[in-house]
Amino acid sequence: MKKTVLITGATGGIGLAFTKLLAKKEYRLLLVSSSEKRLQHLKELLLRVKPNLAVEIYAEDLAVQGAAGRLYDRIGKDGWQVDVLINNAGFGMVGAAHTLDMEKEEQMLQLLVVTPTQLCKCCLRDMYKRGSGKILNVASVGAFQPGPYTASYYASKSYLYQYSQAIRLEAKKQGVQVCTLCPGSTRTHFFEKTGAKTPIWAMSPERVAKEAWEGLNADKAVVVPGMINRLLRLVPAQIKAYGVALLKKHT
Repeated sequence: MKKTVLITGATGGIGLAFTKLLAKKEYRLLLVSSSEKRLQHLKELLLRVKPNLAVEIYAEDLAVQGAAGRLYDRIGKDGWQVDVLINNAGFGMVGAAHTLDMEKEEQMLQLLVVTPTQLCKCCLRDMYKRGSGKILNVASVGAFQPGPYTASYYASKSYLYQYSQAIRLEAKKQGVQVCTLCPGSTRTHFFEKTGAKTPIWAMSPERVAKEAWEGLNADKAVVVPGMINRLLRLVPAQIKAYGVALLKKHT
């Protein structure tokens, strides 16, 4: 019987890389994005390559309050059970904390903090009943330090990292695996959307997704893709924060 994977933010960046990776495997895909048009286009492309692929699409803006519950209700009414949850959807904001648009920042926090928490809660309840399941939460290397000029974004990733580590210990007793992905700079549209240039050292989303999937299946607590990113974890947080401040201030 095919396992079902729910991927949020499935139409771009790391989410798209996960989608393409798992389309090659024996999984049913439940793909989520705020854009119905992009989802439909992606579904058509996937079916063109693999006509027998089991794929369902759900257009839902997860930056809106209550969206996580609505999404999970829709999936349940369609008769699907989520065996693997990949909480990937997100966007960032760059700028001095007092200058950021309050409404947009609230949407970001909804998407990066509230929505993944609620989706984890919904999925864990069902997974506990079955005694199996996997969750991969996409945080960031920014979770390990303060982020001047990206203060709320880094803080939200720190929350997701800590939350994931906590529920991992709870879920282990129930036969459920929880893994946290903490990528560094990745070649996606993330930097363009914040008005910055993508660093030349950024990793490909395909490599990030591959390492993350391998780590999840190996029951790792945390996956930090790339040797440089793993080495940077050894640098004291305040030194890294100072470096981030200098970099962002002159971006």
